[in-house]
Amino acid sequence: MSCTKKQEPLKVEVYETSASGNQLTQITEFPLEEAVDTIQLLPEETYQKITGIGGSFTESSASLLNRLSKENKDKIIEAYFGESGARYSLTRTHIASCDFSLTNYTYAPDEGDTELKNFSIDEDRDDLIPMIKDAMAVSKDGFNIVASPWTSPPWMKDNKAYVGGKLLPEYYESFALYFSKYLDAYKAEGIDIWGLTPVNEPHGNGNNWESMHFSPEEETDFVQNHLGPKLEADGKGDVKILGYDQNRAGIKEWVDEMYKDEASSKYFAGTAIHWYESTYDYFPEDLQYAHKKAPNKYLIETEGCVDSEIPKWQDDAWYWKKEATDWGWDWASEKDKHLHPKYAPVNRYARDIIGCLNNWVDGWIDWNMVLDKQGGPNWFENWCVAPVIVDPDNDEVYFTPIYYTMAHFSRYIRPNAMIIGVQKTDDSLMVTAAKNPDGSIAVVVFNEEAVVKNFSLKLNNKHINLKIDAQAIQTIIIPKA
Repeated sequence: MSCTKKQEPLKVEVYETSASGNQLTQITEFPLEEAVDTIQLLPEETYQKITGIGGSFTESSASLLNRLSKENKDKIIEAYFGESGARYSLTRTHIASCDFSLTNYTYAPDEGDTELKNFSIDEDRDDLIPMIKDAMAVSKDGFNIVASPWTSPPWMKDNKAYVGGKLLPEYYESFALYFSKYLDAYKAEGIDIWGLTPVNEPHGNGNNWESMHFSPEEETDFVQNHLGPKLEADGKGDVKILGYDQNRAGIKEWVDEMYKDEASSKYFAGTAIHWYESTYDYFPEDLQYAHKKAPNKYLIETEGCVDSEIPKWQDDAWYWKKEATDWGWDWASEKDKHLHPKYAPVNRYARDIIGCLNNWVDGWIDWNMVLDKQGGPNWFENWCVAPVIVDPDNDEVYFTPIYYTMAHFSRYIRPNAMIIGVQKTDDSLMVTAAKNPDGSIAVVVFNEEAVVKNFSLKLNNKHINLKIDAQAIQTIIIPKA
């Protein structure tokens, strides 16, 4: 007589955000019937180590927090950085002004001051620095900051303006010094900067707001012969320099130049990318190419947002519907129009983050953390959407579905987690999985379709039957065995 040992069920915690109203809600009832489709986890198949996931400190966001009651300000900081919230671990900020500043400003306004004797970060003291410090105060594990200038001081450029133009070669040394002084000034405030990019969006941005043009050759020259050696000489060689910092479809010519030989590669710690090339395509081939070119370097998404839209206030349904448009809807060239259809904001975030994590990206940073009902403030009136929208006049706060979507990743996939292999039988589900340093496994599943999906989650010889709501994102935590 033989008896079959009953298979032990997989123990899980499940959290879901859905178009039907779940907001990182714990799911405790699971289907009993066997599912036809499976998601098989392959923990022995490992990929990149995660650097972090989070959002950006901007003067716009910080100034809005300062207009709210202390209760609401603290609520937002806790929601992003506290143990009860999204636990952001990787962030970004701007070096001097950007479009999401209240005005144009530079830390070195005096023309001809090549030694930067009058360098000052005073413009950041009212809003930006206090926001960063508030976040540091509530973050248990801490977070890293990537800092990017949108331009050099205007007098260092060929057009002497904040917008457009090129850095003149005779000021390469002064601009390298500018970074070093910035790092010192922030350190004096108790803020360590983990990484830098030489400039935000070196292709320019249509000459709309602060920008400065670099070709791949020019930026590589600046980093290889000026910025890298300067930081090394000043004892700041551990600060990570991430090259490029623009859209993915242009990445090949940049990594070919940055990593062409040992000398050019030496000071680049990795590559920074943005998502604005398309509302749906995450460019897996380009990401794979960048990884293969420099497999031991960082590959970090440093900016993405719902751009060219005014936020919808207290209207969760909008964030799940294909009604959003981006800059490309109106402005892209005819050959690129197909990359910019209408889209659902939640879908764009979930698809892109999962797509990135499944193609060697090790960090993902959202743009503004907080904006107002207009999608600003922004000196250029370049309106955008943030995960948290506020009405400072009435002291009201709205956590959009994008906030919960971000938290599905940042809260549960922690720094130094390893992305692991996944096999699935339902091609309509997007899935990524990571093994955290504490031994737990986080699985993120996204169901873009308008029907409930049942599946069996399998790990080794254990499984559990689960279901995901229509139009929903789910994080499944498997505790350490």
